[in-house]
Amino acid sequence: MPFFAKLDQIHAQLRKNVWLQYFSIFCRVALAAGFIPSGLVKIFDERFTDLSVNHPMGHYLEALYYTGYYYTFIGILQVTAAILLLIPRTATLGALLYFPIILNITILSLAVRFVGSHISSPLMVLACLFLILWDYHKIKYILPFNEPPEHKVLRAKTERIRSFPWKFAVGAFAALVVLITVLVNMYNIEPYNTLKDCARQAKNSKNPKATDDFCNCIHTEGKPLNKCLDAYEKALEQTGR
Repeated sequence: MPFFAKLDQIHAQLRKNVWLQYFSIFCRVALAAGFIPSGLVKIFDERFTDLSVNHPMGHYLEALYYTGYYYTFIGILQVTAAILLLIPRTATLGALLYFPIILNITILSLAVRFVGSHISSPLMVLACLFLILWDYHKIKYILPFNEPPEHKVLRAKTERIRSFPWKFAVGAFAALVVLITVLVNMYNIEPYNTLKDCARQAKNSKNPKATDDFCNCIHTEGKPLNKCLDAYEKALEQTGR
């Protein structure tokens, strides 16, 4: 019997085990319980921990908190992955979304030697990996094994179309131009990577001093971006009066 056929047979036999079915449910609930509270904290824009900023993990989390909507975005992903895990029909998608997030947390916890998380997060990685393997029969078709017959039909040489897709190319190029244009003009002021580069924006500013203050706020005083932006916007409002 071919290797992958034997693997399919073993997998199908294991999925019939009631205790393994219970264990898969336990993993789904436990993993969801691990992400929902921490995800909601981020969505509600609250600090995740009371660790001192002098602690390696505390310093990282403090910086993460000040990233603004990126902090919220991580929370949304965590809660979404947890909810998907709790719904049987979407549990596979939830596990695939959950895995890279918890793997990143595990590597971070080990890197900064965060006590507690350096034990719990690897266990969560294993639980998530179990769920992915549990649903191997759904995931295997995105892997280069056991190719379904319909995939072979899609690759049939008799079905090749050699005409250049001009409409797609023009549409893709137009979308690229629009996207770059929007991104380049998205902000009226940016911190840039150095104080010198940031200060260059003062030349085209309605309030050069406000721009200089913003740059010093970021690069000299080390304040959070949102506070520096608030001060900059208030200075512009006063200029317009």
